[in-house]
Amino acid sequence: MLIQQNNGRSNFFNRSWAEFKVGFNDSDGNYWLGNDQLSQLTATGRYKLRFDLQSRCNGSWYYAEYSTFRVLTEADNYRLQVSGYSGNAGYDSFGEHNGTMFTTYDRDNNWWSGHNVHPSGNCALANHGGFWYRHCALCVVNSAHGSSFVWYGVPDRYLQSSRMWLLCK
Repeated sequence: MLIQQNNGRSNFFNRSWAEFKVGFNDSDGNYWLGNDQLSQLTATGRYKLRFDLQSRCNGSWYYAEYSTFRVLTEADNYRLQVSGYSGNAGYDSFGEHNGTMFTTYDRDNNWWSGHNVHPSGNCALANHGGFWYRHCALCVVNSAHGSSFVWYGVPDRYLQSSRMWLLCK
């Protein structure tokens, strides 16, 4: 089941908490399932997560899978539980985000305390898209094509497109 797709052509993921809660899409194929649905679907632990990542450097596709993927409820700010990395995407960039809460431009829950990325310290503002953030930039798949659309581990770290999938265990 597709839960995210970013064609990297706009600031499409620069959305509010309320929008990420219910999900959204556009005619170009950009898509977010919705945090409420993610929380409900992953509560049982029956799914693993897969990223498909296209490098901007060479156009090749890479993947990362996680055997554990859960999104807690809104009461816990959609806190992320992720572990069990495998794949050819190089560094376990998303695993670094384990335990983080979801952050949007209007609801800052990230663990970034430095102010050199954005004066507010809000990673969603700095990267123009909501996501689970730690250090603002190891894995940023909900961003526009540019310097913040990244996965550390793929060649040159910059992405052309990304997809996230829920897979049955």
